[in-house]
Amino acid sequence: MIKLAAFLGNPGKKYEKNRHNAGRMLAQAFPFYSSLSWQKKYKGLYSSNENIHFLMPETYMNLSGESVLAAATFYKIDIKEIIVVHDELELPLGTISLKFAGGLGGHNGLRSMNKCFGGPDFWRLRIGIGRPGTRLPGEGGPPGENDPGVYDWVLSDFTEAEKETLNPALEAGAGLLMKTFVEELDSLLNEWKKKKITLPEKIQEEEDGTK
Repeated sequence: MIKLAAFLGNPGKKYEKNRHNAGRMLAQAFPFYSSLSWQKKYKGLYSSNENIHFLMPETYMNLSGESVLAAATFYKIDIKEIIVVHDELELPLGTISLKFAGGLGGHNGLRSMNKCFGGPDFWRLRIGIGRPGTRLPGEGGPPGENDPGVYDWVLSDFTEAEKETLNPALEAGAGLLMKTFVEELDSLLNEWKKKKITLPEKIQEEEDGTK
């Protein structure tokens, strides 16, 4: 079971609506988010609720691991009891995924975790943001015509249309995260390895052209 949830992103109003801040956005989808008392601790914003620890690093993404390590060390939390909530290029928008260990996928926040903890053996709750432009999730290579680079993509804001797909996924991800505090995570893997969240009925009708 999870004892520490770290929501990755960049601090400040400039970044708060960026795709790279999807992890922080999920924190705000918690039913009890507004009741948490956040304090500046461990190089981030810290709160707790019934022995579960919550952290939003304020070191900027590429140094996230320093903040998580500070909190984990103080509370004697093992790396396998940590879940990192982060944006994921290789998953389509609207997809939530639970994963343990594995590759870092070029994600600077995960790289920092790996460096600070000496390995990748922590849990991840991945929030799909898709790749930019014409490339499909999982496709590498250089940007195509009128296709922004990955750096510009993750540091740009979600559009209003994208939020209609994103928000239900964040709510579902918050529900999943709640389960990781009370259930064995291995039992959640099959269902949540890569789960596409169903869009609200009105939006789905518009996408299907059945309005």
